[in-house]
Amino acid sequence: MNFPKDLRYSEEHEWVKVEEGNTVRIGITDFAQDELGDIVFVELPEVGDDISADEPFGSVESVKTVSELYAPISGKVVAINEDLDDSPELVNESAYEKAWMIVVEVSDTAEIDKLMTAEQYEEMTKED
Repeated sequence: MNFPKDLRYSEEHEWVKVEEGNTVRIGITDFAQDELGDIVFVELPEVGDDISADEPFGSVESVKTVSELYAPISGKVVAINEDLDDSPELVNESAYEKAWMIVVEVSDTAEIDKLMTAEQYEEMTKED
């Protein structure tokens, strides 16, 4: 399993990468995609949508199941990864690089500090 140290993690298995200004890039973790199996469809919000921490913002469908995506932070969606429309398998192939899902303008940066570090997330996945 891959747990990049420069990311923050949610209990719902999303990762957050802090970027320029007040934005973060969000996707699902390597652990999550491994648990789900082959991803066949990704449903994402629209640019301009508001998302709220701990609330669903989309879903991922695999050959096994459909899982909701939960927002790790609150804010406004400023970009979506349109590559996932035609190539949902990128989530399995490149969970942290090519398969980012959304970019969000954060409404409360304090929410980022509440997310887990790579070490904390790795420890949590060992307990699952």
